[in-house]
Amino acid sequence: MGLFSKFFSRNKNEPVPKERTVLSIKIGDIVTYDLTDYEVVGKITYRDGNYEWYGYQLLEGHDTIWLSAEMDDELELGIYRKIQLPLSKPYPKEVTYKGKNYYLQESGTARVIGEGRSANLQGTETNYADYADRDEANFLSIESWGSEIEASHGYPIEEYEIKIMAGSI
Repeated sequence: MGLFSKFFSRNKNEPVPKERTVLSIKIGDIVTYDLTDYEVVGKITYRDGNYEWYGYQLLEGHDTIWLSAEMDDELELGIYRKIQLPLSKPYPKEVTYKGKNYYLQESGTARVIGEGRSANLQGTETNYADYADRDEANFLSIESWGSEIEASHGYPIEEYEIKIMAGSI
């Protein structure tokens, strides 16, 4: 065995990280979006009946975005940022944000599994509502966490726009 092979060879018993998809991202993975590398620091798995979708908290410095991933009839991905939007329950059928009207697409109650920075949400429920503008080019996501209501603004992206590097096996 040569000198370089000692440094660059893998231990045959060392596990190799599994390839990730947007539906199998884990805490500690790196997601590259829009030429920026983000660390996955939180993950929320939502379950409403038999339907399941994911929210990944991505952090780069002080910048936090959320990657939403769900497999409906086809894979649907979105990038979201928290916004200030004064709402209360029951959620309205129409919401205006920055002069644009958004229309209720779906709402319900989901049980939550939280990981990483979202671990404190483990086992809770959220009432959610999803809105879209007329062109479905922009979205609003509303979630209640106890007495607090959080709002996020987002837009759809395509799978090719992100790259995932596994941070663990």
